[in-house]
Amino acid sequence: MPLGRELPQLLKQRLFYKGRKFDFEVNRLRLPNKSEGEWECIRHPGGALAVPVTPEGKLILVRQYRFAIQGRILEFPAGTLEGNEEPLETIQREIAEETGYSAQKWDKLGEFFLAPGYSDEIIYAFLARDLEKLETPPPQDGDEDIETVFLTPEELEKAIFGGEMVDAKSVFSFFLARPFLI
Repeated sequence: MPLGRELPQLLKQRLFYKGRKFDFEVNRLRLPNKSEGEWECIRHPGGALAVPVTPEGKLILVRQYRFAIQGRILEFPAGTLEGNEEPLETIQREIAEETGYSAQKWDKLGEFFLAPGYSDEIIYAFLARDLEKLETPPPQDGDEDIETVFLTPEELEKAIFGGEMVDAKSVFSFFLARPFLI
């Protein structure tokens, strides 16, 4: 993602924690405007997301248990970039694991920061078309608790505006894909 990068000056690293999916740091920084202070940041390798569309025009989503919110949320298949993986490789792996489908046609919808106030995570969004059900889908990760959900674009829009719990990356990606969902 091209950015007009303006790196702050690192004055002191106070805390660094390396986690399984992301790192967390607290640093004393001098910002480009010369103000100084301590800031917390989640350092994340990025994620990839698919808006999968069946030949019948249905969207494939997952209702997934998320421990942080202590409940289930509706979202498009997505996953964290691993190692030197390209975003398209990540989402091709994740869509198979989470939904049991593969796509023959991939279009990049865009990329965006998820929560730039405290994280550098970038989401790479794709439209996945010409879906085929896999004969033998790969196993899901052991900690995943996922139900596959098929909705028309109109049903998803109704769910979003009706207050159903849909995560922000999925809502934004849906509206990026909306012009292609005829």
